[in-house]
Amino acid sequence: MKSITEEMIGELLKKWQEILRLRDWDIKPVSVKQDWRKSGDIKIDRDNRMAAVMINETVPEAHLEEVVVHELLHLKLYGMDQLLEETINILFGPDNSDPKKEFAMNTFFLELESTVEDLTKALLTAHSDRKDFWFKRVDRQIKEELKT
Repeated sequence: MKSITEEMIGELLKKWQEILRLRDWDIKPVSVKQDWRKSGDIKIDRDNRMAAVMINETVPEAHLEEVVVHELLHLKLYGMDQLLEETINILFGPDNSDPKKEFAMNTFFLELESTVEDLTKALLTAHSDRKDFWFKRVDRQIKEELKT
């Protein structure tokens, strides 16, 4: 399996920054070479319009574009994400162990990820020849089920 490089990530960033109208952002590609539980992540400095898209070097090359688009959509939705998260914090206060706050946060994050995944698939279907998507979580569930 070929390791994901920053050059590979950078090429996809150029393409998708244009499509997603993120041309005015400085976005740095980062290939994560250490053991990391995530496929990708994004770090955002909204004030300076800078971000870093972090991609696990073990992501299969066939799914790299999917992960890059997913992370860029988090950037696109960041303002709304922060507004909703702060609203939950104001409504429920600082106690993260409050079951009502925990429910609100978990529901919000589940909806956010689900929306980002749906938009990723739609954009890839419209702007690339990719029609097969990564069943990462489902594959993990199948593997776990068949262990028993």
